[in-house]
Amino acid sequence: MKQEPTSPTPEPDYDQPVAYDTNGQPLYARPAAKVPEAPVAPAEPTAPQVVHLSRAVEPQKMIVSPEVLARHERSKQLFPHLNLSEGEFVVNAVRRHPIGLFFPLAIGVVLNALALILLTNYVGFADYFNIRGAAASPEAPIFPVLLFMLLTVLGMVVAYYVYVNNKFFLTNESVIQEIQVSLFARKEQTVSLANIEDASYTQHGIIQTIFNYGSVRLSTQGDETTYRFTYVARPKEHIETLNNAVEAFKNGRPVDPDEI
Repeated sequence: MKQEPTSPTPEPDYDQPVAYDTNGQPLYARPAAKVPEAPVAPAEPTAPQVVHLSRAVEPQKMIVSPEVLARHERSKQLFPHLNLSEGEFVVNAVRRHPIGLFFPLAIGVVLNALALILLTNYVGFADYFNIRGAAASPEAPIFPVLLFMLLTVLGMVVAYYVYVNNKFFLTNESVIQEIQVSLFARKEQTVSLANIEDASYTQHGIIQTIFNYGSVRLSTQGDETTYRFTYVARPKEHIETLNNAVEAFKNGRPVDPDEI
């Protein structure tokens, strides 16, 4: 069966009334006008939230036991030049072996002995070397010889002062090395026990073995800095004490000198 095409629906006439109300007023069927949408205002940026953290004006002080405090005060009395923190005390004070002074002092003694021999036998030396005139008198060498001896003794004193003022201290928190480079040059190195990676000692030759002295070596973590302290008496004992202190400190145990 052939389907006939449908005619398009006529456009309604919105000007003609479709009905009347009770008062006889016409009613029209017009589509409602579209209300334009209000523009959406852009969202204002949210201000960042600020959180204020408060802390005490003074940091909380470490609780120090009376025993540790007594050791701290004792160390300050024995070593007033050390800058010890609160609760820090000296466990071991390492000094150089006196054998290191042998050669500089022996040289000074020999030079002074030669100067005295020259002074007391100057007339004979003048005749032997054919020295004549005022230079051959016994009083001629007194001033230069005495000046030489004075300078030699002064050099021996300086050598002794520099040598004995090189010190090495082990505390319950760090290692402090005082280095006296010369009469007016001095420096100090401090290494925390937590940063010490390796501690060892060396002894070379029969002289160091017989007199029981050697060198102590410390290496640190991170910057791989190496610290050395020479002419240490009984180096093995000091290294054992140091290693025990480092192990106790890294494991969070108090470093007790009675136990190490």
